[in-house]
Amino acid sequence: MTRYIGAATLILLMILVMARAFQLKRLGIKAIQFGEKDKKDFLILPFALLLFYTVFSNAFGLPPIGGELFSSEFTGWAGAAVCIMGILLFIYALISFGKSFRVGLDEEHPGELVTTGAFAISRNPIYTAFGLVLTGIFLIIPNWIILIYVFTGFWLFNRQILLEERSLKKIYGDTYEVYCKNVRRFL
Repeated sequence: MTRYIGAATLILLMILVMARAFQLKRLGIKAIQFGEKDKKDFLILPFALLLFYTVFSNAFGLPPIGGELFSSEFTGWAGAAVCIMGILLFIYALISFGKSFRVGLDEEHPGELVTTGAFAISRNPIYTAFGLVLTGIFLIIPNWIILIYVFTGFWLFNRQILLEERSLKKIYGDTYEVYCKNVRRFL
């Protein structure tokens, strides 16, 4: 059961991102900026597909890749709870973001600086939510490949956050600096 929750969490995250991007597109806002500033972003797609296959193969009995590091029903349910917390934080962040939601860096049409809602708790609630989901999926499916994804994901999130922080400092100046002093990067 928990493995289905892990697979459903990945599907729900994709649906939420695409639905929000589509809503903004209808308002004339290009929300998907991914790969336009950093050309290496194209590498993420094959790695994302491998993660999806690893999760779905474990959930739906397809030929598995990688091996499980341990097996525990308790950690599986703890992982499901962490995934649900990640999804709830992600939804809260999407609602808080409003029309400023972007995937990737958009210095030309950045939208307003959002500092309320989920962004009053964390400067990066979406990356925090992704981190929770990845961690939860690893607890559900303790596969060594997924463990690599957790560590790599956190490294990539941090890399992207640093790029975005430079961009946000350039766009919003002192307002962003004050915000950074008052709100933590994660939780």
